[in-house]
Amino acid sequence: MTQQRKTCKNWTREFKLEAVRLMETSDRPAAEIARGPGIPRNCLYKWKEQLAKEDEQAFSGAGRPKQSDQSELTA
Repeated sequence: MTQQRKTCKNWTREFKLEAVRLMETSDRPAAEIARGPGIPRNCLYKWKEQLAKEDEQAFSGAGRPKQSDQSELTA
């Protein structure tokens, strides 16, 4: 039996910023913060890392490009 990948939700930039802020300032564990709105816990850590690297440019795109949009070299 094959497993199907779960589809990712599109979270807004503001939502991601607030989730990272809550993770950094709250005494609650990341798993608990993520569980409420149904965010995969690892997304919180990825968002935090992305925000640290890119600062104001973080979360500006629409996610990973679709397979059909990538060139043959990157596919």
